[in-house]
Amino acid sequence: MEQTLKIHDVYVAFVQQEFAGYLTICWSSDYGPFRMENTPEIVDFNVLPKFRRQGIGTQLMDKAENEIAKASSIAGIGVGMTPDYGAAQRMYVLRGYIPDGRGLHYRGHHVKYGEEIIVDDNMALYLTKELK
Repeated sequence: MEQTLKIHDVYVAFVQQEFAGYLTICWSSDYGPFRMENTPEIVDFNVLPKFRRQGIGTQLMDKAENEIAKASSIAGIGVGMTPDYGAAQRMYVLRGYIPDGRGLHYRGHHVKYGEEIIVDDNMALYLTKELK
């Protein structure tokens, strides 16, 4: 239903009929700056551990960026800041994503200097990429 209404698009990867990963495009981001600027956001991106480093994530990202480019010149993505997200952090930078310049975001707001937060999956840095 959400795909029909153009709220989200979901792409699923299989390797020899075995589920390997997925990626979702959110056409109207929950992240305020992206929503206000009409920047589609890549969310819920995951490749199962046994299928990593085989190009599946690259293919999913290529597909998402190609679809976003049909509607927007910019793609957005958020990434967690713990070591668990290290591979994703590196991948996004290598693909040309750069921080949006607003700093860390946590539970609906940008973190202010001196603010104490819990380091968890809700802490993210948002990045953008200009698509050609």
